[in-house]
Amino acid sequence: MKNIFLIILVVIVLVSCKTADYKLGNLNRISFQSVIIDTLFQDKISIRAILIDKNKIWYAADKGRYGFHNLDTSQKLENTITKDSLKLEFRSIAQTAKHIFILNVANPALLHQISKDGKETKVVYQENHEKVFYDSMQFWDDKEGIAMGDPIADCLNIITTRDGGNSWNKIPCNKLPKVMDGEAAFAASNTNIVIRENNTWIVSGGKKSRVFYSSNRGNNWTVYNTPIVQGKTMTGIFTADFYDANNGFVAGGDYENRNQNFSNKAITADGGKTWTLRAENQGFGYASCVQYVPKTNGKGLVAVGFSGIHYSSDSGVSWKQLSTDSTLNTIRFTDEKTAIAAGQNKMIRINFK
Repeated sequence: MKNIFLIILVVIVLVSCKTADYKLGNLNRISFQSVIIDTLFQDKISIRAILIDKNKIWYAADKGRYGFHNLDTSQKLENTITKDSLKLEFRSIAQTAKHIFILNVANPALLHQISKDGKETKVVYQENHEKVFYDSMQFWDDKEGIAMGDPIADCLNIITTRDGGNSWNKIPCNKLPKVMDGEAAFAASNTNIVIRENNTWIVSGGKKSRVFYSSNRGNNWTVYNTPIVQGKTMTGIFTADFYDANNGFVAGGDYENRNQNFSNKAITADGGKTWTLRAENQGFGYASCVQYVPKTNGKGLVAVGFSGIHYSSDSGVSWKQLSTDSTLNTIRFTDEKTAIAAGQNKMIRINFK
């Protein structure tokens, strides 16, 4: 009789633990095996920057275009911003509770503030310089934000706002680490900047590929080396994400040799101070965007790029290809099993199974 009671007790404990795991959202033991893709819209467009605003997926694109897709109504709004005869290419997007912000690459840099209905726009920052090229933009909260670009002097070009995006000011080079010769960044997916609470990471590429870190919203900076491939103009880190203040992942590679799948993925467990290469000669080659899967304790990762959609359930040690679609530039999760991705000529919803 004692043995029967003991067996029943063990079964109850095991069931309770599994139920508790599920209720807490612990998806560590779930491994995605496939994807179901739903095309939200198709157009002749290039999208490298998206963000999730409740039921709307905002995008910034080429030829001066920006807009959103409403997931509830399946309606799309798109507007075009023109500047003389220039065809602006927007690759950075960020938001506060009241506004959307988009920023173009190349000269002149024009940072636009957009109302949440998408109808009203105004320029809140302009920069004219032959070398100006902004790559990424994020907000810490509704008051403070940051944008970064390639160096025009001997430091990265970084601007911040402390008033909700109404005005922006450049951080002087004497307050930033000096860049190396040939070090810049890539506007591949608006993931050059990653923010977790007050922590901020900026990734660089080119002839030198490093991680710039600030613990206090851009007031002080430290820079750390990485083992990612570097040394040429189109090598280095193209994308980064952090699960929390300690655990992060960077990816990229050699854009001119996009099948190269070594020295293009690395992980940190100490907030970016040290990096370890992952999945050497395995998994994807060049990647333009990597994102952590929510509620996976830093185990789940998804990357998109030239090699298609790849997934890891073990913090990047091994990777599984879930799609061969090589046209996607950027991806963001709406929940732990659903993501929105965009790239060449389309925006899609991905359901991970």
